[in-house]
Amino acid sequence: MAHTAMSGTGTTAGDDPLQTAVWRLRSRACWADAAALLQPVTAPAALQRASLLVERCLYTEQGWEEAEDALRTAEALAHGDEERGAAACERGHLAYAATLHTVRDRADEARAALGRAAALIPPGASGRALLDFRRGLLAENLTGSPQSARAAYRRAHAGATAQGDPLLLSFTWRHLAGLSLREGELVEARHGFAESLRIREELGYLVGTAPALASLADAESEPEASRLREEARRLFRLLGGVPTWLARQLAPPEPDAASA
Repeated sequence: MAHTAMSGTGTTAGDDPLQTAVWRLRSRACWADAAALLQPVTAPAALQRASLLVERCLYTEQGWEEAEDALRTAEALAHGDEERGAAACERGHLAYAATLHTVRDRADEARAALGRAAALIPPGASGRALLDFRRGLLAENLTGSPQSARAAYRRAHAGATAQGDPLLLSFTWRHLAGLSLREGELVEARHGFAESLRIREELGYLVGTAPALASLADAESEPEASRLREEARRLFRLLGGVPTWLARQLAPPEPDAASA
């Protein structure tokens, strides 16, 4: 499903105990708990906190006001083009999420904010790959332009590779594979979905593993497809029905009237 697009912000935590704790909570769908560990007294901390709360909106369709408040704090603390650009990137992502989940049509705001971010974050900067990915989401899911989306995802993929950002790579693999699946390119789709799943399992990104399993199932034949979907359902239940949009993708097929 093309509209099941998620944030690729951040990577694994390295040796920083605070970042390790934030990562573990985030990867288990505990965004509010992860955000509570961060004191928004500096621009990077405020931005990370806002990013977590925006991601929660995308996965749960809840917490919009908290995300807005956190984002305003991050915008107020941002100094320099790259920090301002990163805040604009989060602003665009929140507007995108609100539009995607039909909370409110903020598509114009999303485009304007991501355009502002593109003017502030130079090519090759650390935040550029994530920005390219989010511009791809906008092109694919709000504008309906798969060719533009593919070009943006490829730029993001190259940037994530150059920066050694495996989590973002798991998103670019998945969304490039989704475009391949729509075009009937099953071999490419299967490869991309499998790479996304492999990375997420290696990182322990539990909240992203069920979507990766479900996507791979869409490109597989039986009985493997059913096995993957059942594993996705197990993880989905384990996390309390998050991400919310996955419920539609994992719903069991309606029985045929003739066999009912």
